[in-house]
Amino acid sequence: MSRAVYAADPASSRGRLHPEPASPGRSEFQRDRDRILHSTAFRRLKDKTQVFLFDEGDHYRTRLTHTLEVSQIARALARSLDLDEDLAEALALAHDLGHPPFGHAGERALAAVMAGHGGFDHNAQSLRVVTRLERRYPRFDGLNLTWETLEGLVKHNGPLVDADGNPVANTAGGLPFAIVEYAQEQDLWLATYAGAEAQAAAIADDIAYDAHDIDDGLRAGLLTFDRLADLTLVGDILGGIRAEYPDLAPVRLRAELVRRTIRAMIEDVLAESRRRLAALAPGSADAIRNAGRGVIGFSESMAAADRAIKARLRHDVYRHPDVMDVMNRAEDVVRRLFARYRDDPEALPEGWRPGREDDPSRVVADFLAGMTDRYALAEHARFFGGTPELR
Repeated sequence: MSRAVYAADPASSRGRLHPEPASPGRSEFQRDRDRILHSTAFRRLKDKTQVFLFDEGDHYRTRLTHTLEVSQIARALARSLDLDEDLAEALALAHDLGHPPFGHAGERALAAVMAGHGGFDHNAQSLRVVTRLERRYPRFDGLNLTWETLEGLVKHNGPLVDADGNPVANTAGGLPFAIVEYAQEQDLWLATYAGAEAQAAAIADDIAYDAHDIDDGLRAGLLTFDRLADLTLVGDILGGIRAEYPDLAPVRLRAELVRRTIRAMIEDVLAESRRRLAALAPGSADAIRNAGRGVIGFSESMAAADRAIKARLRHDVYRHPDVMDVMNRAEDVVRRLFARYRDDPEALPEGWRPGREDDPSRVVADFLAGMTDRYALAEHARFFGGTPELR
């Protein structure tokens, strides 16, 4: 596969925190991808909530199916832009490893209880998973991923600090604990944008979110085609499908809407990214990092359409009273489990009990963040004699 001069080159990787011999049959980024796929945290994604809880039906996305969809889109973007597909895939596969049970409800609960202990952020927790919490190797904690993978993972949402080291808008409350802690061991260039492959994985996340949450929202009856018809991008696509197939069954209409939405967004990203790359004429991967703005992304019109879709999903799906009621009960499960483990460390599995040097709250947060929805509910039943109805 040919690579652009601004693509990450696995043969020129900045390496790993703990040096290892090269793999004879794989590039450094292929090796990262494989380590992520074989990790315990990756397997757990199958029983972690996306928007709807795992037991609400077999057809709704889980955190794992979302991750696989992001991976497919990231690879497609990387291939078309002559980037390193393996690095883009590794970043897509790793981007949600730090998500706790019950989706953003679990994250809100952990952020609240950890407010006085360095906070909790799922992106930062993904870094913590791959650098500390996975315990698969005899010589080091974590997966010992390359600098390029860690850098792309930590800057999933862009630079974290400005040139003077002050937190930027998306970290206005201060850098998350996991990032501050790891920055003492390795410099991940927190003031720059990530490389092109990481930017491709990040925009793939947005595309997958929009499309599959429309799909799941329609399936659940929280969205209707009529409610979506007034959105510029989605309405135009719906109109085109109905003109071509006036009697199309709703199930096929929904699938075609999702397919065409993904295609339109991918085509926009490719056109806009090629325009930006032509204007920048980057001669290296670091030129992308130092460009001062994202290089792989939506056009202005598609970015506006993306914001409109997200606003409609937020109103009609994420904040729907039925969804909020379930999520509030899920948050309570996490809060009660945190308090129980924090007050009684003996309730934790033996390998998770805090040592003298540990912050007990951080240990409990790490343990809880690794739980699946199913395990969290089982633990709640063990301690409190039952579980709330989460559907």
